[in-house]
Amino acid sequence: MPGSRLLIFLFFLVLIPLHGCRKDSSGKAAELISLAPCAIALSPQKSDDRLETGLIDREITRLQQAVRKASDPKPHIEQLGWKFVEKARLSYDPGYYKIAEQCAACIEAQQPQSAVAMLLRGHVLHNLHRFKEAEGVARELVSKRGLAYDYGLLGDVLMEQGNLSEATAAYQKMMDLKPGPQAYSRGAHLRWLKGDLEGARELMLMAAQAAGQGDPESAAWAYARLSLYELQSNAMKRAVEACNTAIELQRNYAPALLACGRVMLAEGRNSAAITLLYRAAKLNPLPEYQWTLADVLRAENREAEAKEVESQLRARGEADDPRTLALFLATRGEQPERSLRLAEAEQRIRSDIFTLDAVAWALVSAGRFDEAHTQMQRALALGTRDARLFFHAATIAAKSGHTDEARQHLKRVNEIQHLLLPGEKELLRQLKI
Repeated sequence: MPGSRLLIFLFFLVLIPLHGCRKDSSGKAAELISLAPCAIALSPQKSDDRLETGLIDREITRLQQAVRKASDPKPHIEQLGWKFVEKARLSYDPGYYKIAEQCAACIEAQQPQSAVAMLLRGHVLHNLHRFKEAEGVARELVSKRGLAYDYGLLGDVLMEQGNLSEATAAYQKMMDLKPGPQAYSRGAHLRWLKGDLEGARELMLMAAQAAGQGDPESAAWAYARLSLYELQSNAMKRAVEACNTAIELQRNYAPALLACGRVMLAEGRNSAAITLLYRAAKLNPLPEYQWTLADVLRAENREAEAKEVESQLRARGEADDPRTLALFLATRGEQPERSLRLAEAEQRIRSDIFTLDAVAWALVSAGRFDEAHTQMQRALALGTRDARLFFHAATIAAKSGHTDEARQHLKRVNEIQHLLLPGEKELLRQLKI
């Protein structure tokens, strides 16, 4: 069910206690389970018709039954929580993260300060962009327990908040404790952020191969990301192979469909790209997907379809992904005050380089070029090689009077401009330096 309907359902369900009894190993009645979080965790779930989540739904039902029958239900509730996290990722419905959070609360009601519940809650908070709260949970976990995934969570939330040095140390500790696909993919992203594209490509390939058939979703994500690294390297054949592998692993996986659409777009196969991008945007109607689809539709003179997609983006983008909506509006030169408001509100939550870039780009739209230039310098500080970053940097430098700098950024973006959207390429062609 859509996220808003699911959240309304949760609001009412939290008022309904689950009354039942279970028996201990001696056959005597144990305590009544009457906690609202447990009621939510054990409530029947509707399958998502858009996705092939049948296996997940069946596993959720099995675990719910196991919880009801077990003398010690906590391990089953933990597994159930992670299944809801998995369903949230595959369905793109944040409501399932809220149910996972209730699984953590259910465990904590029976075992206060449970580390397994804290890790589950921390991941939920991270995915709901409650980064500061997640950081507190992660630091407590690292202090009390210090397992690899505790450090992974800490690195993730520090990264989002722009604390790269501490995030790097946390990821390294994760790698030392448990090398594997989770650590490799994080290491790959770090290398990419620091401008080491080849190192990022090698580690992401390791992540994809290590995940393999045993974890098809993680492997599909890694291959999709790898395809974009290959695309940036101008290794078109490898990019196509990687995104095809991602789709083979997860046929209706929006990140893989989006990545393959971007690869086809770079190859000039716009019609084929549109087919995949429509599927991706239907599965995951977030601004990033809608903006990409609308831009390609407009490039193919399918104006009416592009406008329809963009109307959905403008209507829902502020709730679903305000940072990308801010970028979209600034790129289109629309509603500069709204764009800046959204970007600055996002910066109060996280300060990674892409949020810094969004604020800088919104400042350009508002005509505040010197402030945009200062902000953009912060976004470029890591040496990240990204086409959109370079395009924005060239434009901002030109508008703020830093001509030599603008030419340097223009040279960089021209080398990888195949990664830009059609509308961005057109603005790049119009840039006069």
